[in-house]
Amino acid sequence: MIELSGVPELIDPVMVAAFEGWNDAGDAASSAVAHLDREWKGEVFAALDAEDYYDFQVNRPTVWLDNGTRKITWPTTRLSVVRVPGPSPRDLVLVRGIEPSMRWRSFCNELLGFAHELGVEMVVVLGALLGDTPHTRPVPVTGVTSDPDLARTLSLEESRYEGPTGIVGILQEACTHAGIPTVSLWAAVPHYVSQPPNPKATLALLNRLEDLIDLRVPTGELPEDARAWQLGVDQLAAEDSEVAEYVQTLEEARDTAELPEASGEAIAREFERYLRRRDGQPGGQGTSHATETGDLGGPGPFRRGTTGQGGPLPRDREDREDRDEGERDDRAEGDREGSDREGDGREGDGREESGREGDGQDESAPGGSSGPDADDSGSGDAADGPGED
Repeated sequence: MIELSGVPELIDPVMVAAFEGWNDAGDAASSAVAHLDREWKGEVFAALDAEDYYDFQVNRPTVWLDNGTRKITWPTTRLSVVRVPGPSPRDLVLVRGIEPSMRWRSFCNELLGFAHELGVEMVVVLGALLGDTPHTRPVPVTGVTSDPDLARTLSLEESRYEGPTGIVGILQEACTHAGIPTVSLWAAVPHYVSQPPNPKATLALLNRLEDLIDLRVPTGELPEDARAWQLGVDQLAAEDSEVAEYVQTLEEARDTAELPEASGEAIAREFERYLRRRDGQPGGQGTSHATETGDLGGPGPFRRGTTGQGGPLPRDREDREDRDEGERDDRAEGDREGSDREGDGREGDGREESGREGDGQDESAPGGSSGPDADDSGSGDAADGPGED
């Protein structure tokens, strides 16, 4: 039995976990949990025994000096608790560690023991993977669960993955079998810039977590870090023509696909986050913040669908501009058609008068030559109008 004498009674606790290693591209997931721990000043209350789960030749301990005294930090997984302030406070149990080298089932069972003892209502596991996604576009974050009911309730994807898995997948299945609602959130990190850190992906995970458990996450310096990261990658890509061309190919593929970030549901989610952050700060502050996927600027709903890097216009603006352009084309075409008819009329009058003055062939001129020409001109203009429109 796990005894937690130093932990107070928790309020609606949610366990949020992330593990360095195979499931943590760009250190995005572990950095997200570290950010929560730092912003809310988490207090460590438990650590798993490193001897049970880690190969120290793979994850080596580190030696450091504390006022001249040598100390050793062993690689392990630590649990801390934070209380989220607000009108309706709730607690988070943060799990941050390294993917274990061995005894994965025992590892998950030990974490489940803590979850049961603390009365955890839901487990959220964060992960990050490498993908074919451009760094200039919003970071895709996918929410996955093995529980069909939870998938319908929270609008998540039901897991259909088959293949090699990491500790994130193992822990998710263990929690599901233990009857604890579990969700994993996955951020896609550009594979051509996979080295850590990736603050843009970290920010995207935190914003998705904020939506999932309905709380306001302080972003701190992450928005500025995300902006600096993207500018840095922009400069590196501009220096290599092959990389720049490849990024452009990914952008075109992404823009032609149906973006979930541009959906009505995502826009409503972004607007709710904006209101949450505005209401959570005195004096209405916080109206300038990072959007769900790491883009920066004003209120999210008014920026959704734009990227600041040549991305698509919002759909309603595109339609409005198309209608305006079509109306201008129609008016211009109508003016040209009227001008052509007026010119044909004057030309016909001249030939008719010439016929009467000459040989008296006043009927042959309009009927034989100018008439068909005028008709052809009129029909041509009429056909051109719809074609241009």
